[in-house]
Amino acid sequence: MLHDRRTASPRGFRHTALHSALFYALCATAAVPLVHAQDAAPATAPAQQATTLDQVQVTGTRGTIQTSIDKKREETVVSDVLSAEDIGDLPALSIGEAIETITGASTHREKGGASEISIRGLGPFLGSSAFNGREATNGSGDRSVNFNQFPSELINTVAIYKTQRADFVEGGVAGTVNMETVKPLEYGKQTIQLDGRGTWQEYDDRLKDGDGVGWRGTASYIDQFEFSNGGKLGVSLGLQALEGSNPEEMFSSSTTWAACDGREVVGATRNCTQVNGNDVANGVPYYLVPGSRLYRQFIEHDKRDSQFGALQWRPNDAVEVNLDYQHSKRDYTEDRSDLTLSSMMRNINNRVVSDDGALLSHTGSTTIDSTGNFLERNEEYTGGGFNVIVRPSAAWMFSTDLSYSNTQRSQIERSTRLRAGRTDVNGRPVAGIKNTRYVDYTYDYSGDVPSIYLDPAFDVNNPDNFTDSALIRRRQQDREHTIRAGRFDAAFTPESGFFTALKGGLRRSEATYTDFTDTVDVTTTNVAAIRAANQACRQAFPQDDFLANASGNTIDQWATFDSRCLFKAFTGMDDTGLSADLRDPANNDVTEKTSAIYLMGDYSSEWFGVPVTGNIGVRWVHTDVRSMGLRSGLDVVNNPDGTVTLRPTGDFTRQVLKSSNNEWLPSFNAAFELRPDLLLRVGAYRAMSRPDLAALGYGRSFNLDEVDTEFGSVADALGNITATGNPRATPLMSWNADVSLEWYANADSMLSTAVYYKQFNGGSVPVVVGENFDIDGVSVTVPVEQLATSDQKSDLIGFELTGSHAFSYLPGIFSGLGVKASYNYAHSNFKTEDLRLGESTDPATGLVTPGIVEPANIFGLSKHVASAQVYWGLGKLDLQAIYKYRSDYYQQFVGDPAQNRYVRDNGSLDFRATYKVNRNLSVSLSASNLTDEPRVSDMPILGSFREYTTYGRRYYLGVRYRF
Repeated sequence: MLHDRRTASPRGFRHTALHSALFYALCATAAVPLVHAQDAAPATAPAQQATTLDQVQVTGTRGTIQTSIDKKREETVVSDVLSAEDIGDLPALSIGEAIETITGASTHREKGGASEISIRGLGPFLGSSAFNGREATNGSGDRSVNFNQFPSELINTVAIYKTQRADFVEGGVAGTVNMETVKPLEYGKQTIQLDGRGTWQEYDDRLKDGDGVGWRGTASYIDQFEFSNGGKLGVSLGLQALEGSNPEEMFSSSTTWAACDGREVVGATRNCTQVNGNDVANGVPYYLVPGSRLYRQFIEHDKRDSQFGALQWRPNDAVEVNLDYQHSKRDYTEDRSDLTLSSMMRNINNRVVSDDGALLSHTGSTTIDSTGNFLERNEEYTGGGFNVIVRPSAAWMFSTDLSYSNTQRSQIERSTRLRAGRTDVNGRPVAGIKNTRYVDYTYDYSGDVPSIYLDPAFDVNNPDNFTDSALIRRRQQDREHTIRAGRFDAAFTPESGFFTALKGGLRRSEATYTDFTDTVDVTTTNVAAIRAANQACRQAFPQDDFLANASGNTIDQWATFDSRCLFKAFTGMDDTGLSADLRDPANNDVTEKTSAIYLMGDYSSEWFGVPVTGNIGVRWVHTDVRSMGLRSGLDVVNNPDGTVTLRPTGDFTRQVLKSSNNEWLPSFNAAFELRPDLLLRVGAYRAMSRPDLAALGYGRSFNLDEVDTEFGSVADALGNITATGNPRATPLMSWNADVSLEWYANADSMLSTAVYYKQFNGGSVPVVVGENFDIDGVSVTVPVEQLATSDQKSDLIGFELTGSHAFSYLPGIFSGLGVKASYNYAHSNFKTEDLRLGESTDPATGLVTPGIVEPANIFGLSKHVASAQVYWGLGKLDLQAIYKYRSDYYQQFVGDPAQNRYVRDNGSLDFRATYKVNRNLSVSLSASNLTDEPRVSDMPILGSFREYTTYGRRYYLGVRYRF
């Protein structure tokens, strides 16, 4: 956990008025430390002095910004924060959306909500996240915090630390995000609060069974008790429940892309010929093509229940005990209807290709599938900690902290596929079908989404036509992530001298991550059974106006079937359950043990005639990784058309790989008080970011989307074996330097600018490792692609601007206007090679195969990130509008050895209005994504279209009552 600090007394705060010019804010947010209860020292001034201050209490958005500015000013590192005095006052609909308003922070949007926080243009794996100062688990296999698990109404502070201290938990090349719930004794007042919100999702109106209405309710209780012996007890409790939907519409493509020979005329009955990096280096032209394209229609429902609690007990001035607990349970269902063009590499001709290989238009032939998928996901989070602080004297402080965090995610998918065939349900030939089951089409990408024109003779809306190659699949995925951690810290405060505090401590943690996949497949070509199921399970297309907002779209509905009905029709039951053999070579089982020791000194002095405070220290970190995986034998099946299919034999061997590393992390921070209202901060440190736990797996994936996936040759099939992770991967290390100048003009106004530099020592590069597999009973060495940590050096340089100002000096109603804004620019020469089409190295021979496509930058790097907020306090009415923007970035697939994906520039506008009816009651109206911004992604280069996702506007009407 991020530990408390003991520093010199706070600097004075000078209040001035800006009457002559408008003060423009070019960035926003301020920073709050991950404060522990032990930070607070007993007050020495007479209690009645607190009542002599002539202050006006400022509430609403302006009050939140004032609190944030004050906390940023008092921090000992370069930081930014969003903080509210009262629970439920964070000016955002969710924690992720709140973080987006912090300078340099940006998010990736999934299901219309903010997730995967990037700091200063660096992806989530280069940052670290914490909840109440401790590492938290999630169900995704990475190290980020699942912000959707925590109710925003129960979070008081979100802080981003952009430089490091020795007592921070290791991690955070980009920075550290921490969320804090309220400390009941520090809160200092009794509160019972009820908060209810109704939600409406605009796109739900398009669903034929949806009403677009959801809700969420939150109840919280905070109180303090004093005992006759002088002891104090604080308690806080919170509950939240919600139900809602996440409507989405999508045009997408597979995650596997190939480079094909641009010289050839592709035969009508075969796929294009793939080329490698050596071919391209020798001048062979190429184009990039995915394995499939699909249209996807969703019906989704979300349900979540959360409980939070904390006890803070001070039996006397020397002892404090803290106990906190969090629990969240989420149930999610998704009913999906897909139209899949599943053979997009076949008969590709009449091509128009960009200079960098993006396929802009072409003709081709493809199989066409109507696929249904019903997914049920249950995710449960349990976390908490026990903390004891002892102060035996004014000079010494000891603390110990034990914590536990566990996330379990289980999901079951029951999917069904009916493929368009040569004859329909009545045995008549299907118009437009050629070569047994292929349909000709024309592809042209000139709008928001590609225009795909199927042979007009083929009717995609006629369910009679889908009578071939039925596939029924049950896939269950279970993931569990657990962290057990303990730490001990000690601090000594000298009576005089350069150092104001000397600190040291140790930490031990164990993280375990397992993922398990079980797949049960049922395939049939029984014509009678397929025809009977087809006729019994037809359904009307589930929505209107599919992709109506996307220019270029040519298919707005297709023949769909009830996936659960089909599943039962072919299997005779609603759920087949798990298979008899639960072993799978793609499963991961990872244990990571970490030991750390640190020493740090806080200091206060005067350098060059300027007061300076700060800290200097070093942290040593030792990590042990143990990863276990299975290896499967494979059979090669020769198909009648000359293609081959790989199928596991069911024979497995168990393999274990261990690795370890040691790192030293020195850090230095200084804050120079140039004037009472002007601070110059300097930070220099070494940081580390570990690979995601899923990326340390030792499993192997065969990348077979269907059990009957066909390849042109055995070599092509074996080329699809990839590693799910690499246990030998070591942390990415960086040397970092920050300089920040901060001007605190008054309680409402702050302007800061920062310049930062990072030199990375390492990066992820594809390597090809020869591994032995049993192929048709013969041991064969197969080149397996995986990601490894290289020793390459790269740099990042950036700057950020932050500003906040309230126009309180303006006349009348305009005195309530205020602005907060931020901008971050980052540039790096970091390289992330595409796993299949990038440069790769054989570690055994050192042979380098040149890349076909340009490498991506750092996961999550946007050159430009900005947010702007305008707020207006009109008496009891508080208004705010927030716009957030980030430029294009590389978005890695978590826990999936897929290729490089890019998300294009995107921005969104949110709005919130709150009206305080009286001191107890308030109502609010909020809206998110008012610009109806879609998310568009490319693969494996920018400009090569992969996906268009749109989810519409969302509205929230809330009522809050506080006793």
